[in-house]
Amino acid sequence: MNFEVWPEAIELGRMFAEEGYELALVGGPVRDLLLHRKSHDLDFCTSARPEQFEHILRRFGRDGFWDMGRKFGTLGAMRRREDGTEVQVEVTTYRSDTYDPDSRKPEVNYGDTLEGDLSRRDFTVNAMALRVPELEFVDPFGGANDLVKGVLRTPVDPRQSFDDDPLRMMRAVRFVAQLGFRIEPETAEALTDMVDRIEIVSAERVRDELVKMLLSDRPRAGIEALVDSGLADIVFPEIPALQLEIDEHHRHKDVFEHTMIVIDRAVALETGPDGPVPAPDLTLRLAALMHDIGKPKTRRFEAGGKVSFHHHDAVGAKMTRKRLKALHFDHHMVEDVSELVNLHLRFHGYVEEPWTDSAVRRYVKDAGPLYERLNRLTRADATTQNKRKAMVFSSAMDEMEQRVRDLKEKEDFDAIRPDLNGDEIMQLLGIEPGPLVGKAYKHMLEYRLDNGPVERDVAVAELNRWYEEHQAE
Repeated sequence: MNFEVWPEAIELGRMFAEEGYELALVGGPVRDLLLHRKSHDLDFCTSARPEQFEHILRRFGRDGFWDMGRKFGTLGAMRRREDGTEVQVEVTTYRSDTYDPDSRKPEVNYGDTLEGDLSRRDFTVNAMALRVPELEFVDPFGGANDLVKGVLRTPVDPRQSFDDDPLRMMRAVRFVAQLGFRIEPETAEALTDMVDRIEIVSAERVRDELVKMLLSDRPRAGIEALVDSGLADIVFPEIPALQLEIDEHHRHKDVFEHTMIVIDRAVALETGPDGPVPAPDLTLRLAALMHDIGKPKTRRFEAGGKVSFHHHDAVGAKMTRKRLKALHFDHHMVEDVSELVNLHLRFHGYVEEPWTDSAVRRYVKDAGPLYERLNRLTRADATTQNKRKAMVFSSAMDEMEQRVRDLKEKEDFDAIRPDLNGDEIMQLLGIEPGPLVGKAYKHMLEYRLDNGPVERDVAVAELNRWYEEHQAE
């Protein structure tokens, strides 16, 4: 086994061995080594206690040292290679945790053996180790075999494992998305039977697993596993609610299946690092997941067997805001994703009748910094199987985007303001600060959106016209 990619691990192993302590690389870095993936964040476990190996780690980590995890037996360090690459290591004393059934926070008990430490890990593919510096591979639970099979299985009885730490259930669906693995049947059955245990896990930890899942290469697979397991019913109930019963005439599509397609399409529309929406983009992916969550609440069966979802965009935006707040997403993410959901049908009017320049300006201004994401969400949402309709929609979006580019060459779309600011309005009209100034400013902004930039004398004439009309009312 070639281990030359981590010379720092060999060096650190020798430093521990010189003082009579065991050290082993464990978990994700070993899994990634077998998958031929590079990793510069290395996790180790050791027979030494933190107070015994702190001086070793301080000596090793010439560019950084931290001890925030000391109460859990973990210390960390960092050093930079000559090429600038940062290699971070965290070393934890062998553990044999015990859990309070009403909390996922373990009581930390130090263990005596590497094998005992590995038995408390989440899945067999993460319960492999490599002793350093001798490079002895340790795999007491068949993790390498499961890795080859692409299977997620717990090292101990899955019910015990999930009962000890319910967050492992979220990690299972996350690994489905990240690694493309499937959950082994006995483990999957235990997960489904025990989903209620996830309720003791904090919203922040659930959110972090959802984020990692959505930012993976296979977010759709992770979401489907989340729903199939029953976890989504508790942590994200709006998503399984999309599995509406198809009406007897089969005239509307399964909204959940449509949403999965939209996510795949949105991911495909992300750009490279120099593009406007660099992959992976959490805002776009969340919006794709949630864009139709207002449909179940707004579904109506109309005459002739038709089904409608009037105002599902506005209803969905409110539901999105509520769910993301409950998951403790930051304010900007909550607002951006909610606004994308609110605007996701906005472009459809253009397809029916091309907009005026005024309408194009309003679309860009209302979208603001979300413009590029909104266009990608809109394109991803056009999942019709009718090739003619799909071509008409795509051509209309192409045309609108070109019109935006053309207009941007003539005017600054990113900073559309009235041709007269508040101070100028007060001076020209001879009025004091107050509600009237705000009304005048709003009118001049509308005028700017309708007409584009105009000469100052034209703007002044319009302001005076509006003021005279307003006084006459």
